[in-house]
Amino acid sequence: MITTIKKPASQEDIAKILNPLVKEWFFSKFKEFSPPQLYGIIDVHERNNILISAPTGSGKTLTSFLSIINELVTLSENSMLEDKVYCVYISPLKALSNDIHKNLIEPLAEIKEIAKKQGKEINIRVAVRTGDTPTSERQKMLRKSPHIFITTPESLAICLTSPKFKEMLTTVDWCIVDEIHSLAENKRGVHLSLSLERLQDVAGNITRIGLSATCEPLEEIARFLVGTERDCKIANVQFLKKFDIKVLSPTEDLIDTTFEKMHRSLYNLIDELIQRHQTTLIFTNTRAGTERVVHHLKEKFPTKYTENIGAHHGSLSKKHRWNIEERLRKGELKVVVCSTSLELGIDIGFIDLVICLGSPKSIARFLQRTGRSGHKLHETVKGRIIVLDRDDLVECSVLLKAAVDRKIDRIHIPKNCLDVLAQQIHGMALQRRWNIQELYDAVKKSYCYDTLIWEEFYETVSYLAGEFVSLEERHIYAKIWYDKETGEIGKKGKLSRVIYMTNIGTIPDSTSIVVKIKDHAIGTVEEGFIERVKRGDIFVLGGETYEFLFARGMTAQVKAMYGKSPTVPSWFSEMLPLSFDLAMDIQKFRRYMEDYFINKKSKKETLRYLEEYLYADESAGKSLYTYFREQFLFSEIPHDKRWVIEEYNDGEKEKKYIIFHTLYGRRVNDVLSRALAYILSKLQKRDVEIGVNDRGFYLASKNNMQIMRALELLKPNELEKLMKLAIEKTEVLKRRFRHCAGRALMILRQYKGNTKTVGRQQVSSAILLSAVKRINSDFCILKEARREVLEDLMDMPHAKQVLEELKEGKIEIKQIITTLPSPFALDLVTQGYSDILRMEDKTEFLRRMRAQILAKIGKDYQREEE
Repeated sequence: MITTIKKPASQEDIAKILNPLVKEWFFSKFKEFSPPQLYGIIDVHERNNILISAPTGSGKTLTSFLSIINELVTLSENSMLEDKVYCVYISPLKALSNDIHKNLIEPLAEIKEIAKKQGKEINIRVAVRTGDTPTSERQKMLRKSPHIFITTPESLAICLTSPKFKEMLTTVDWCIVDEIHSLAENKRGVHLSLSLERLQDVAGNITRIGLSATCEPLEEIARFLVGTERDCKIANVQFLKKFDIKVLSPTEDLIDTTFEKMHRSLYNLIDELIQRHQTTLIFTNTRAGTERVVHHLKEKFPTKYTENIGAHHGSLSKKHRWNIEERLRKGELKVVVCSTSLELGIDIGFIDLVICLGSPKSIARFLQRTGRSGHKLHETVKGRIIVLDRDDLVECSVLLKAAVDRKIDRIHIPKNCLDVLAQQIHGMALQRRWNIQELYDAVKKSYCYDTLIWEEFYETVSYLAGEFVSLEERHIYAKIWYDKETGEIGKKGKLSRVIYMTNIGTIPDSTSIVVKIKDHAIGTVEEGFIERVKRGDIFVLGGETYEFLFARGMTAQVKAMYGKSPTVPSWFSEMLPLSFDLAMDIQKFRRYMEDYFINKKSKKETLRYLEEYLYADESAGKSLYTYFREQFLFSEIPHDKRWVIEEYNDGEKEKKYIIFHTLYGRRVNDVLSRALAYILSKLQKRDVEIGVNDRGFYLASKNNMQIMRALELLKPNELEKLMKLAIEKTEVLKRRFRHCAGRALMILRQYKGNTKTVGRQQVSSAILLSAVKRINSDFCILKEARREVLEDLMDMPHAKQVLEELKEGKIEIKQIITTLPSPFALDLVTQGYSDILRMEDKTEFLRRMRAQILAKIGKDYQREEE
């Protein structure tokens, strides 16, 4: 049963359970227990499973550790502390593990000093085991067990499979999972959920403690933490802190302004904010954006930003990132610009302002980012979002309202991942012998596998046991043995353990793709970009346009397309997707705005509503009012009860665009656009061009498209079958199959000391894909690759939900035909141009288009303005 703690313990109740040494240490550092500690310490002390959700810097890490330290100090004081692991702490980041190590070692050293003064000896050992831990340190742990063991999900799985390390874990009493929301939403979390069941099998009954800064739905995350058969309490103390958060625009008008003015105003605003604060952290949404901001700040303000500015993102070396983190802690940096790499709770010292350049795309991410400021309990969280266009202004204004109103978007937890299942079954077989039914029952205790059907489980076991003989031709041999008569499963072969240990994990290898015209290399693109393109798509590389033909291994073949406009922006793969919940909030806001125009409310009344509803300042309110009024006068405002389908003929390109105003986020729009494009390609016997963003998608062709006929054929109950056909020959399925085959240990990255390159892995994967299709078109790992594409990368469940509402008449469809794209469509139809147009030209292009729109809506617009 999952229950929420309604009432906190009193300060006296907690003080009463503390060892005098721990109590003395605590009150030498803090005046009183923080709210998370009032809600959580007693339950950890009483060995209850608990999920603690509280802001960054509110003391939740100490909440999880204080009762444990208290018990270990008492045992040590009475000479009862054994050489065994009492607590396992799991962190998603290696850097976070080191951070906690520092934060634990210091308090323990101080408690030890207090005890020494009283003639007592306290000796509690803490050790870190990650992929970076030297062999000598690992051996040291085996000789003398740490009492608190800090690790990552991958290293935990290795420890559970290593006979000597496994013995260390047989006595674990507590397991802490930090930043649980960042694990729950991907396959690292799925992998961890099974490792926790394995840990439970080894250690018996352990107390599970989950820590998270921002997450919803809490009940589901609690189930993820404890599995299907255990109780869990929730301490929800999420919004204790005061917020000082605003949306800012560099200029009063976000469209009728020159690029030079916008660019100058943006960097002047950033500089002004930095100078008014001690230390500023700036989040961009891309790595390229991070480098660009650092470059421009140094270039525009050479005397202000020299050695006191730094960049931090995933492409930089570990040494560089660590150096930036250390300098932040020491207060040596005035400003750090990062992509997403500093979102999680590493202690990076005092930061008094967080700036987000552009929308963070989810409320949870925004709160996580801004939570890096005011890191201590009673400090104010100070954040500013700077917007550069009108769509961003709408999105960020609604996001800000949701944050102030204490709403958080829900995360998606992957379920029944068969590739992770295969890897973990292999590990479990190395751990000990299992009965197949016992193994199935153990797997189903994980929340991520509570709906796993026997047939999928059994096929995965059959693959691992080598029952698909034709796979041996591809050098895929049995990794476990399975005796059908006794139902027993166990390890197979001497190399089995080495293969598992050297290929464990869920994060796939990735590298750049070489783009070639025949044998001539012209540049490289990210693998994530190639996943998204299809034959015929046109993109920009090095200032020239190319048409994508096909990819083989880590090479993409293209042909030059001089003078052709791109259909896919080169930064497409880096975009963060808008969360579905935030998208629905924006759609509702659109409907509310339409009501004001339909009911002929005055400009003054509408601006007052914007100020009250969105907490928008005067400048933002005017921009929002103007944007919505232009759309209303031009055609229709799309919202949660209405799709607007806009047919726009581009005379220059002799191409017809059908624009779907479906603001559901890119993951849902990816499904809807591909499904409709597939139906249209079958109806008209030729492919159509697709463009997708968070606010909608377009289909384009030189031929007439039977769009309403295609919509009639798009049935919710057939969507999954249709999408399987739509993605069958795409690059995204081929690449994701390689990832899944790697996780399932069909393709080995490391074997007998040799490393297989990503290119060789992809070639092996292509051959393997053909082989498994011959065995069964629904072979377990291929089935998983399809599920990953449709449910994790895209959002099939919400796409199906939207289509059901459409078919039931809860959403109406309005069609409009125009010679100009509507104001809401401008961003979508110009996104492909953004690589060939310089930013100056794009700004000018949008101004020109808007002038034509204003000319079209003409007198009505002028009359209302007056």
